[in-house]
Amino acid sequence: MAHYLVGDIQGCNAALGRLLEKIDFSPSRDTLYVLGDLVNRGPDSLATLERLIAFGHSAKCLLGNHDLNLLAIACGVRKAHRKDTLNPILESPKLDAFIHWLKHQKMAMRQSILNHDVLMVHAGVFPTWTATKTIALANEVELVLQHASNNALKTFLHDMYGDEPQQWRDDLQGTPRLRVIVNVLTRMRFCRPDGTMEFKTKDSAEAAPMGFMPWFDVPNRATQKTIVAFGHWSTLGWLNRTDVYALDGGCVWGGYLNALKLSDQPDTANNKSSKDNVRNTTPIERIRVKCLAEQVPQSFQAIRRT
Repeated sequence: MAHYLVGDIQGCNAALGRLLEKIDFSPSRDTLYVLGDLVNRGPDSLATLERLIAFGHSAKCLLGNHDLNLLAIACGVRKAHRKDTLNPILESPKLDAFIHWLKHQKMAMRQSILNHDVLMVHAGVFPTWTATKTIALANEVELVLQHASNNALKTFLHDMYGDEPQQWRDDLQGTPRLRVIVNVLTRMRFCRPDGTMEFKTKDSAEAAPMGFMPWFDVPNRATQKTIVAFGHWSTLGWLNRTDVYALDGGCVWGGYLNALKLSDQPDTANNKSSKDNVRNTTPIERIRVKCLAEQVPQSFQAIRRT
């Protein structure tokens, strides 16, 4: 039995298929943990959803910003962007089933995988949130997605867009509270040491705006003793630290689709000391497949990563 963390697929079903062949994935034996942005911008979001759904409980998926975008469009509260590639899903006779399945995916996951405590999010974790608090706050959004009335769901999907508030406060209520949770879990890259978030910059960590830093570099971050795995940030590149794994390889932009295999065998070649005792010999193996040129929609090949 093997456990694989998988970065942003974004509708690159052919790359996903080649990755699954490379790891010899068996849904009766193995488990995938997909870190969000299952769909959009790539050439075959429909087949990607169908494949993941068919895996049943062997594919545990997070919702990313593109997946929430699909829900908002399908519910009629948001217009499709010119770069979206979601029409085959939106026009499918199985749309209702796809939407039902998406609404029941997670905003964050915490799993003990072969004795490793792993917190999984699409984008980031607010500096003051512990792993336990992150899961509890994610659950607040999941409850709305799964149990709200149609009108309440539409209101949530409409109102979740926006950059304010820029900071989390425990006394936030209603729409501002849910919006911050969504923004942290699906959009955040940079923030200040006090947690003020910035959403415009999409470049590498070295391009942080003045006074900001990558969320995972904030001093005394509450999750620094938990392994956090995330995607979303294609320009960040592969990041394998003692406390964080970044898995978005920018497949949809001609990069790589990354998977991280967690094993119960020590990986002495990847041994790293950690003053925080997160892990000393983390048994991992990185597997990746290159995006083929024909997988990238022609109209997007010259567009910068997002």
